[in-house]
Amino acid sequence: MTVALVRVDDRLVHGQVVVGWGRPLRAAFIVVIDDALAASDWEQELYRLGAPPDLALEFTTVAEAAARRAGWEADPRAGIVLLGDIRTATALAATGVRFPRLNLGGIHHRPGRAERLPYVFLTDDEIVDLRTLAQAGVEVTAQDVPATRPVPLAELR
Repeated sequence: MTVALVRVDDRLVHGQVVVGWGRPLRAAFIVVIDDALAASDWEQELYRLGAPPDLALEFTTVAEAAARRAGWEADPRAGIVLLGDIRTATALAATGVRFPRLNLGGIHHRPGRAERLPYVFLTDDEIVDLRTLAQAGVEVTAQDVPATRPVPLAELR
């Protein structure tokens, strides 16, 4: 297999990702790319408590992701890469790490964000960043669970 899903979800590892996406994709590992979380052993342990024991969790920084990506892609098992925000996706792209598809999942309301879908709230700057990724060849869609229709970036107004 390879990386089966790259998802922006501000809750990171939670039931909708582990069960809703992980089971249909038969994911054997999840990589969380988050600089702050990669530096916090106790926070990593909290996420591990919420995952089944047969699901490997890896926490890494944006800077380390470029060196580790080849290993994720070469793994014969299916995997999921999680990002907590759009900023991380653009930071990865700046280091040369671009995945062919980016799924927007649970991106919740915060000041300055507008509802684009019931489960996706984005600032205008985040929309611009996503369009820049799309122009670089990344297919950006929003989809909360596998059973729903992927919503193309162009439909997020």
